[in-house]
Amino acid sequence: MRICQPREELRPYVRYYWVLESDEPFSILTFPIGCPQMIFHRRTPLFIPELSSRQDKFTISGQVNFPAHIASDGDTEMIVAVFYPHTIGMFIDTPPSAFYNLEISGYDIKNRQVNDLAQRIFDCENATGCIDILEDFLTSKIRPVLNISRVGSTIGTLLSVPSTSVNALAANACLGKRQYERVFRETVGMNPKEYARIVKFQKALWQMQRGESNYAGIAAECGYSDQSHFIRNFKELSGYTPEALIKHCAPYSDLFTAPA
Repeated sequence: MRICQPREELRPYVRYYWVLESDEPFSILTFPIGCPQMIFHRRTPLFIPELSSRQDKFTISGQVNFPAHIASDGDTEMIVAVFYPHTIGMFIDTPPSAFYNLEISGYDIKNRQVNDLAQRIFDCENATGCIDILEDFLTSKIRPVLNISRVGSTIGTLLSVPSTSVNALAANACLGKRQYERVFRETVGMNPKEYARIVKFQKALWQMQRGESNYAGIAAECGYSDQSHFIRNFKELSGYTPEALIKHCAPYSDLFTAPA
């Protein structure tokens, strides 16, 4: 897998791109990462066993609160743009709340510009050219608005202190609680309390990734009320207890790791 960093003007909105070409079959367990994605399959789309279906060749992956497997039959070439939690709506002119807990076909949002983007990527000869096409499109769609800035600031607060209350987040955004919850849901794709669960889970993965094994300490650091709350939430979002996950695979937090 190859990681590509976005051009400078896109860095406040796009975390990174990744490109995968593989002729070997594989199956990977995926977790909620807290960031929506645009996925372009230039060969065979990935299969999702839990849904008994394949991703569309142009897929938009929204905020999810459950684990899932993805599998390749060995004919894979995919290009993925990973956005910050609150920014994808600006590029597709569709609120992320429309694809909460879903992976939808990018063609379903019926955006002619987005459809044209997908076709140009599928027609392109190589991955480097595809990234250039994608970046030109994303750059042309940058339209900063106040709510993106407001929500982005409060997400930064959550990443630092995942236990921050919704009332405190709303106050930081200079919005009433109900208005903040509505704006957050429309911008991020799920309500702030639920998103905080994803942040806590991802921060716990990050602690485990760094070698931390004191679960009481992880629970306290990540804002859980106690160790049992941490283990219960972890299993809901990964399908495993922390100990079982370590035996299954190496813990890795996408949200708290900056891919190079």
